[in-house]
Amino acid sequence: MSDFSRLTRRKFLVSATTTAAGAVLLKGCTQPSTPDAATQSPAPSPVTANDTPEVTKATLGYLPIVESAALIIAKEKGFFTKYGMTDVTVVKQANWAGARDNVVIGSGGGGIDGGQWQMPMPHLITEGIITNGNKVPMSVLLQLNTNGNAIAIASLHEGKGLGLKINDPEYIKQFQSKNGRLFKAAHTFPNVNQDFWIRYWFAAGGVDPDKDIELLAVPPAETVQGMRNGTMDAFSTGDPWPYRIVTDKIGFLSALTTEMWPYHPEEYFALRTDWIEANPKATKALLKGIMEAQQWCDDAANRDELVKIVSGRSFFNSPAEVLTPPYKGNYAMGDGKSALNDLKFGPLYWKDPNGDSISYPFKSHDLWFLTETLRWGFHKTAITDLDVAQKLIDKVNREDIWREAATEAGFTADIPASTSRGVETFFDGVKFDPENPQRYLDDLKIKAA
Repeated sequence: MSDFSRLTRRKFLVSATTTAAGAVLLKGCTQPSTPDAATQSPAPSPVTANDTPEVTKATLGYLPIVESAALIIAKEKGFFTKYGMTDVTVVKQANWAGARDNVVIGSGGGGIDGGQWQMPMPHLITEGIITNGNKVPMSVLLQLNTNGNAIAIASLHEGKGLGLKINDPEYIKQFQSKNGRLFKAAHTFPNVNQDFWIRYWFAAGGVDPDKDIELLAVPPAETVQGMRNGTMDAFSTGDPWPYRIVTDKIGFLSALTTEMWPYHPEEYFALRTDWIEANPKATKALLKGIMEAQQWCDDAANRDELVKIVSGRSFFNSPAEVLTPPYKGNYAMGDGKSALNDLKFGPLYWKDPNGDSISYPFKSHDLWFLTETLRWGFHKTAITDLDVAQKLIDKVNREDIWREAATEAGFTADIPASTSRGVETFFDGVKFDPENPQRYLDDLKIKAA
């Protein structure tokens, strides 16, 4: 991608200079901020005649997992209203397929204007790849969170070395010969985030997710029941589900995804492009409200109230005692592994402890998702190569709108200098350089491409 910086992560943190919005300086470059300090941004200016939104109404979809918290908080704490969006509705979606179908319909037909998405769903919807050829242009505007995801394993596999590293891949590969069925794993929607996380974990441990196991998309409740009755072995999903599996004593956590890739990109906020084009000021007003909600969520002093709000029947409908430990960064891993007790392991929304923006939608992260799409041979008649992937990113990723909204809201100290976060390093030592994604593909040992 032409504007990807060649900065490494370290160079990026210490050499932030200017942006198209003007001169900025990233806070915490020399002393990385903590989640507790992530809310110390300037107070935003009130709405003026120049930025009064064209409409005050928007319909946003969400799934009842921690990734959606900023959308819920922006509504419940009045941050949307603060920026003139007084009639925003956040609507719980039954599942990811339902969210996809509802955004195709649009709010005018009883659906949604956009909302929370696994990646790269907005890119796939834009190209009609998962909408039966019906192309509905989408724009990625903001990253909602990092962390808050895990790989959970059923209790029957305790003591088999299924931690961050798979100590004995033959245990999984030979499971069918000894048990009469393949080792069975699940995620919530094919070819997106949670599918990628569990595929990466298996492949890094020497297990081919396309040949050695059965991997499929299954609703969380059904997966949990399968782990309870012994027909499901592993699950990749977001809180509160992983920790519920532990608290219900039906499984353990092999790894948090932040152990696999520290402060990885998780889920995103995206809208229909036609809605944005008709309502550019309203779009930025929505972003400002979400940005302020993200900062509120990252204040440790607000976590108890956050849990109280999102755990309610109208939102997650999950016991507060199941949500509280992850939001405190306290994970009892199970299977004899040491518990993790640090806020940095839990869901984060605005800025990570390295000082990097979480909210900003780095194009380099879009590129990783589409490179993984190529790795596993997904949608290969439409996303044929890296050049096609990069063009699609430039079409869908509207980080420029994020920058404009952040500047207008007064959050200039938190605007990244580059559209790339630089070289990313995974738990198995593999590196992804957004300047050379082909090398990443070449270096991977297990892949379909």
